[in-house]
Amino acid sequence: MKTLQFCQLPPGAGIIRPDYERLEHVEMDSPAIKVMTDLRKVKAVTAPPHATLGNVHEHMIHNGVRMVLVTDAEHRLIGLLTATDLLGPRPLQAARELDIPHDQLRVEHIMTPAPRVQVLNYLDVTHADVQEIVGTLRDAERHHALVLEKDDNGRPLIRGIFSLTQIERQLGVHLEPTRAAHNLSEITRELSS
Repeated sequence: MKTLQFCQLPPGAGIIRPDYERLEHVEMDSPAIKVMTDLRKVKAVTAPPHATLGNVHEHMIHNGVRMVLVTDAEHRLIGLLTATDLLGPRPLQAARELDIPHDQLRVEHIMTPAPRVQVLNYLDVTHADVQEIVGTLRDAERHHALVLEKDDNGRPLIRGIFSLTQIERQLGVHLEPTRAAHNLSEITRELSS
């Protein structure tokens, strides 16, 4: 039997990152699918409804995400929670309405429940480009969008996630979250129409 030889670790050695962490550069006319986090390739970051807001916030930071899918014991989507939900006025409002201390708030107290979540259709996404996704997110004034696909039995499943932050990284530009005009020529053009 052959034994392998150990060698000294060279200084400054890095760690290989999984392929899904390498973001491909895209242009506005690239296929939208290139900026979608495909949940067939990347595990979704989830949280249970009974988790405390502090624990979920740490979980989001640890995973480098600004949104978690809230799931029940059978891994069905029951809601979603964004960093904006966590860091905005919702926790204070919920603590006041429920008359409980802020540190006792749980995800279920401030999440957006599944019946209020709107999604994009996977088939539509496969025929769209990055610019159309950016326009859709901007028009809706959203930072995220879920993508729904039906399996072979017709059961609805979340297939992917669009994140404006990820799209910005892949485009290499900063995108404003809304379509508001930001320079004089855009304002003039909008006023004259």
